[in-house]
This record gives sequence, C-alpha cells and structure tokens, in this order.
Amino acid sequence: TMVAVTTGPHTAFGAIAGRLAEREPETAFERGMRGIATLITRLVVLLVLFVFLVNILLKRDPLESFLFAVALAIGLTPELLPMITSVTLAHGAVRMARKQVIVKRLPAIENVGSMDILCSDKTGTLTEGAVALERAVDPLGNPNPAVLRLAALNSGFETGIASPLDAAVLHVAVPPDGFAKIDEIPFDAVRRMLSVVVQDPATGERTLIAKGAPEQVIAACSRWRADRAPASLDPSARHQIDATFASLSGAGLRTLAVATKPVALAERYRRADEADLILEGFLAFNDPPKPDAGAAIRDLAADGIRVVILTGDNDLVAHNVCGAIGIDPGTIVLGSELDRVSDAALGALAERTTVFARVTPEQKNRVIRALRGRGHVVGFLGDGVNDAPSLHSADVGISVTNATDVAREAADLILLERDLRVLHDGVVEGRQSFGNIMKYLLMGLSSDFGNVLGMAGATLLLPFLPMLPFQVLLNDLLYSASQVTLPIDRVDLDYARKPKHWDLRFIQHFMLVFGPLSSAFDFLTFFVMLRLFLASETLFHTGWFVESLATQTLVVFVIRTTGNPLRSRPSRALVASTLACVGIGVLLPFTPLASILGFVRPPADFFGFLTLVLVVYLVLAQAAKRWFYRRYAFAS
Repeated sequence: TMVAVTTGPHTAFGAIAGRLAEREPETAFERGMRGIATLITRLVVLLVLFVFLVNILLKRDPLESFLFAVALAIGLTPELLPMITSVTLAHGAVRMARKQVIVKRLPAIENVGSMDILCSDKTGTLTEGAVALERAVDPLGNPNPAVLRLAALNSGFETGIASPLDAAVLHVAVPPDGFAKIDEIPFDAVRRMLSVVVQDPATGERTLIAKGAPEQVIAACSRWRADRAPASLDPSARHQIDATFASLSGAGLRTLAVATKPVALAERYRRADEADLILEGFLAFNDPPKPDAGAAIRDLAADGIRVVILTGDNDLVAHNVCGAIGIDPGTIVLGSELDRVSDAALGALAERTTVFARVTPEQKNRVIRALRGRGHVVGFLGDGVNDAPSLHSADVGISVTNATDVAREAADLILLERDLRVLHDGVVEGRQSFGNIMKYLLMGLSSDFGNVLGMAGATLLLPFLPMLPFQVLLNDLLYSASQVTLPIDRVDLDYARKPKHWDLRFIQHFMLVFGPLSSAFDFLTFFVMLRLFLASETLFHTGWFVESLATQTLVVFVIRTTGNPLRSRPSRALVASTLACVGIGVLLPFTPLASILGFVRPPADFFGFLTLVLVVYLVLAQAAKRWFYRRYAFAS
C-alpha cells in the first residue's frame, strides 16, 4: 500500500523531464550556420539587385536581365552546403564509430571539434570506476564489523537508483536475517544521505540507519559511538572524528558515514527524523586512478581542451586523485561556495578552476551555463539521471554505454568505453569534419564572390551580357560537382590540434582577399579576349566560361591546406572529381553540344593563355594565402 503525495511535473523526475523538454540552447554549430546564412543572403541581395538595376538602366532586355540576375544569385549561393555538411558529418560519424564513439546527433560532430572545455565527473574518468569497499571503521578509525553490518542493512533495503557504493557493500556483506524494512527516506542531492527504518526481529525495536556524505551525516549527529556506549559529540570528539575523515579522504578513499537512531513506532518517517543521530563510523571505498588518465588530460590540453572536474566527492579525495595521476588541481572550489557566487562571477571563476568538489547536479548545470556564457564551447560527460539537464545544456552532451536511459537519451555522443583517450579520438575526427566543411565555404564564397564581382564589372563595361544565364548555371553545376568529394578529403594533422570555432570575420576577410584576386584574372581575361583575340560575343562567352571554371575549381588544391599544397596530399577522389570537371568544361566547345550551349571553338593560342593564367593565379593564390594566414589567424 502506498500514498502518492506528488505526481507528474511536481516530482523530481518530472522536473528533469521539464528541463529536457525545454528548447535546447543554440549550439556553436547552429550559431555558425545561422551567421553564414545571413552573410550569404546579404551578399546575394546586394549584388543581384545591383546587376539587375544596371542592366535595366542600360536598357537591355528585361527578361534576359532578370534571368541573368537570378543565375548570378544561384551562382553566388553555396547550394551544396547542406549536402556537403550532411555527408561530411555522416562520414565523420562512421569514422568515430570505428573509434568507439557513437554519434546520436550529427551536428554534435562539429561541436565536439569546436569544444575547448570538457566538464566531467571524476569517477570512471580519472579513476577506474571499479569501486571496492576497503575499510569499515568506527569514528576513531579502528576496524569495526558492526559498521559494516549496519551499512549492509541500509544498502540491502534501499530501493533508489543502483549505486556502485551499495554494490560494493553488498559484495562483502549481506543484511542480517530477520530484519524487516519499515520505511525509507530516499537519497537526494541536497541532504546527500539515505535512511532506512528497520525492525529488529528479536526485540521488535525500530532503528533508523542513515548512510551518506560525512559532512551531512556528522552535522545531523549529536552523539557518537565510543566503545559500546554513545557519547556526546563535543568539540574534542568532533576534532578526532574530523581527523579520521580527513585521513581517509587524504588517502584517496571515497568515504561515507553511517549513523543510527532508535525511533518510536510511527506510520511514516520523514527527513525531520534524521536528527540527533549517533555516529557509528565510516565506510572507505577504493576507486584506483587510471594509470593513463593524466596523460589523456595532457593530450587534451595539448589539443586546446581544458578538462574541468565536477565531482560529488570531497576536496581531499579529489586532490589525492589529481596528485596520483600527475595533474595540478589548483584551488579546489566547493559546491557550498558556489551558492554564494553570482552567475556572472561564476563564469570568471570557472575559467580559472580545474576542480569543483561536493557539487550538486544543479551546480554542475550552473557551471556549464556560466562557461557557455563566456563564449566557450562546452562538453559534459555524465551518466546519471540527475546529469540529464547538464547533458541537455552543454554544447556537446557525452554519455557512456552503461549510463542510465535518461542520460543516454539526453546525450549527443555515446562512448563505448569511458576513457578520455576514446573521446580524444572523437575530437580529432570532429575537427577534421569541420575542416572539410570550412574548405567548401572558403572555396565557394571566395570563388563565387570573385565571379560575381567580375560579372558585375563586365556588365558595366560590355555591350552584351558577359555570360548567358544558362552558361552561368552550367558553370556553377560543374564547379559544384567538383566539390562533392570534399567530405572524404584528407585534413592536415596540424589543423586538428586546436579547437576551431565559426568565425564570420575570418570568412569575410578571406572572401574579400581571394574574391577580388579571382576577379583580377577575370578582367585580365576580358582584356585579352577583346583586344588580342578580337572575340565575338560567342567567343567571349566561351573563353570566360572555360577560364572562370578552371581557376575557381583548381584553386581548391591551394585553399584546402593552410600550408604548402605540394606537401599536403589531397584525396584521390578530390583530384579525380576536380580534374574531370575542368576537363569537361574545356572539351564542351569541341562537342556537338557547343552550338546548343552557345559556345564556339577557341583558337589554339587561347589554351596557351589559359595555361599561363592558371600557373600565375595559383602561385599568387598561394602567396596571398601565406600572407593572409600570417595576418588573420583562424579562430581557435
């Protein structure tokens, strides 16, 4: 028989469900894509309106001018961006799966590549996660089997979420026979303790047995078990008890306190009954540090990711574990201190703190939100029900395969092994995926911007359209086809060493440098076609079609790497698709389709000019790239 006192959203699980139902905070990937879309829209509107109005003012055919302007709009738009993004992320997900990281939401790959702070629990990340009971002692640190007997009753009768600490207790002890469970006061993150009320079969007396964080349990005690008789918990006794607790924690042992209290007959027992307890002793659990945890954290740090530990354990245990794996915990901040810190101040505090101890799930969430508010891309590694809101709030929610159902549902990535080395491999894959998407954006926006500038200038200078509308679309189609293999291109290892963030200023600067460079060669082509080759309108269309396609397509071999293109090998697929599309563009004027497409055969001298233009353009593009990356460092 039971009585329901709250239901639905008023319960603890209901509150968690409500948080998960909220709109997810905008991630770094979503902010970047929104910014790119805004930039492209502005460029399209301004340039297309300019070209269309100029053609109308020059009294050219309105329909043809409109179609030309629409073709320019399509040419300026990186229409393959959704496909390139999806295929790149899907390819990255497959590679990550091979490295024991399951991707639930594809955009998380971009976010994990941009991540610069990882918030994680200590247990299972810095430690093995294999908890074993090492000692059961009285308040003065002496072995006492009675403490283990009481703990077994508490762990055996509690009905909350399975805890590895309870499993460790029950692995070495079983509850005494005959005891009956009367009631239970469940664990919560504020009290940090759990109590059960049991009835002795021999005497019929009822006893409340509390087990939990020593700070909270000791604070609820007024007496302690000295020998067999309870004694008053005076300052001298408290000092000795605190010394025992500090000694166990200083040895790196996770410690729980056990306390009892005889209780009278009642229908129900409440949190108010957890007062005037008798401290019986401590349970000390050993969770050995992972031998390679320190190296994994240093590897992450070398790749630009700072690990912040958010643990429910006390500061002494956290400090011991950090020392054992060779990392400096710095000044450890306690959860009780966070309650006195404003959200604005918490962001600055979190940026310079490595370990937060004795923190509640809500405090973890506050730290994550504060770091995101400071512009960081934050990942969170958690596996419990109470971790679900934090997984939801982080840019990248990371869980493990043996986590609770709620945590796995809220996560973006699932680690098949709870190991920072596995996550590190996933980060590298995420950055490589980011790199291939960025290649397409830099290529597309700079080349298309240059072409549109060239067409806008040609519109003012020429007595005819510089290219027919369907030729513009064909040029864009062939160029886009050459880029479909970018998702499987190789990415330089140097590129994956630091987090990469969406930086619109960088993209704009890149476009404003390389777009006009491309336009300069377009104007050179105009001059040569009109003055040296005395080109007709049809020959002019043909020459510029071939030149613009070749220059904007082949420059991918320069732009795809931040270093020397002769030392950075592109994938075979990218080489094949790029050369094939350029070859098609060059051969089209010699096919039966030429007359239909409005092309004529160029003179032989044109291809000598084209070769010279390509060589000079690619050399200048490499020089401009080296200057650009010295002046404008990519966001990291």
